[in-house]
Amino acid sequence: NPKSFRILKREKREIMATVTVPPVLTSPRDDAIHLYRAFKGFGCDTAAVVNILAHRDATQRALIQQEYRTMYSEDIDKRLSSELSGNLKRAVLLWMHDPVRRDATIVRQALSGDIIDLKAATEVICSRTPSQIQQFKQVYHAMFGVYLEHDIEFQASGDHKKLLLAYVSTTRYEGQEIDRVMVGHDAKALFKAGEKKLGTDEKTFIHIFSERSRAHLVAVSSAYHSMYGNSLKKAVKSETSGNFEYGLLTILRCAENPGKYFAKVLHNAMKGYGTDDTTLTRIIVTRAEIDTQYIKAEYQKKYGKRLNDAVHSETSGHFRAFLLALLGPNH
Repeated sequence: NPKSFRILKREKREIMATVTVPPVLTSPRDDAIHLYRAFKGFGCDTAAVVNILAHRDATQRALIQQEYRTMYSEDIDKRLSSELSGNLKRAVLLWMHDPVRRDATIVRQALSGDIIDLKAATEVICSRTPSQIQQFKQVYHAMFGVYLEHDIEFQASGDHKKLLLAYVSTTRYEGQEIDRVMVGHDAKALFKAGEKKLGTDEKTFIHIFSERSRAHLVAVSSAYHSMYGNSLKKAVKSETSGNFEYGLLTILRCAENPGKYFAKVLHNAMKGYGTDDTTLTRIIVTRAEIDTQYIKAEYQKKYGKRLNDAVHSETSGHFRAFLLALLGPNH
């Protein structure tokens, strides 16, 4: 029964989410009143704002937005924008969107903001499922009056551009079934297109990586290893470079283990001198209602440290409190 399967899928996702909603929930109307009070007077009661919004799911946040507009004839996002600042403001405003609008907003900013961030756009596009991409493409056009493909065309270049355009326009199968013969054929084609020849046939990489399902790519990766004794990831790294390489690796890593992929991106954002707050915010906010439990487990396994502790030591103030609230209990 497709409906019960959908519910099951949703329940599984909710178990893997880390947002904690209070057992006895105040009404969206009361939340709106409390937020209005937090904004009023001299200075903003930022702790109260964080405490309410970080513990409400997407549906509840949408209801708060509605109630606030009804009661105060004002858009709460505009108010948040004027009351908060810096990293916290960016994080909270992203959080207020539903997941589809959020993805659209992140990619639009990455492709047309003051600082063009092709890596961020690549991460979001290449880590999403085909149905997520189809949804955010529609919303992208509705929100910004321009097609996602147009922005990619304008900002990306070369094989990276070809990969992104192919990836957003192909409807891939999302199930688990695979065709063994085709898997072997693809592994062979990738070997011939890369390690076997002088130079690289990028077209083959783009074709297979943009057209095949996640389950199929995982099988291809495994077949590649048993046929040629080298990992497909290593082949991608040695045969390609720059944003094109990053796109291919993101597609492959998210097919194999999205939690591990995001744990790695978070680790890279926090290692060395200084922290990449934009990446930290983007991943924690976009995954909090999807799979942060997986990401936390993978982070602990790979780096021997809890993700909460890493975030705690790299951030401060209300921004830290907000991210830690989204990450849920430290265990």
